[in-house]
Amino acid sequence: MMKVKQVLVFGFLVLFFLKNNRLYAQSKSLDDGVLRILAIGNSFSEDAIEQNLYDLAKAGKKKIVIGNLYIGGAPLSLHVSNGKEDKAAYRYRKINTDGQMSEKTNARLSEALIDEAWDYISFQQASPLSGDYDSYAKDLPPLYDYVTKHVAFPETKYILHQTWAYQNGASHEGFVLYNRSQDKMYNAIARTSQEVFNWGNFDLLVPSGTAVQNARTSFLGDHLTRDGYHLNLDYGRFVAACTWYEALFHENVLNNTFLPLKVTYVEGEIARMAAHKAVEAPYVVTALNSYQLMN
Repeated sequence: MMKVKQVLVFGFLVLFFLKNNRLYAQSKSLDDGVLRILAIGNSFSEDAIEQNLYDLAKAGKKKIVIGNLYIGGAPLSLHVSNGKEDKAAYRYRKINTDGQMSEKTNARLSEALIDEAWDYISFQQASPLSGDYDSYAKDLPPLYDYVTKHVAFPETKYILHQTWAYQNGASHEGFVLYNRSQDKMYNAIARTSQEVFNWGNFDLLVPSGTAVQNARTSFLGDHLTRDGYHLNLDYGRFVAACTWYEALFHENVLNNTFLPLKVTYVEGEIARMAAHKAVEAPYVVTALNSYQLMN
């Protein structure tokens, strides 16, 4: 009799657990009017999504949650090993629907994957390897496999974030891989991102690299970074955020009214146009002829 009671109690607990799990999943449905994105990234994802993207979404009357699993300079290979070891290695930053940022140190990849009902999770390579196809071929499949097995919802979609080439003359040691040529680095990034996107199971490409290169054809010139590789805090970061906005929401960013405080009206126009043209043509540079200095 005691064994029968134990079995009944155990069965009740199992059913209770399953029911509550289903209710929890329903309460965090992906289709709830809030777009949630998580970047498995580094300082380049910090540049692209932690500043301006929330404000662009708000101006466009969109609700968004932005997460960033941050390790400076992290390549895909490091994320793979962190996942395998379930390592508490990340600074996990999150911007909520009210625009407030929180940060958790010593966070795990596995924790972040189930923290929200992520609509999109993005992958990106460390900037020196962003034009190196072999590095993606080696490390992206195991990372993708880990993420898809640990994410809370099977409906989550995946983004490839195309990063940008360095400023000419940049001192970054990784620049030597491209003979310290911005054009060579950009062309390698564009070619690699196209190849990886085509064979990878991605739903969206965010062509920040092409947007930055487009902006460099304007009178802003080769001055979009603050140190040769990280985007400057004003119009540089705004270019990347505009690219994310249009790619995510499938809405022309030229119509968005948000302008960062330290970005001039014309700089804002250039940033939006560079992003818009990059989403239209993500693997080739579009010269912004209307924004070039007159001789």
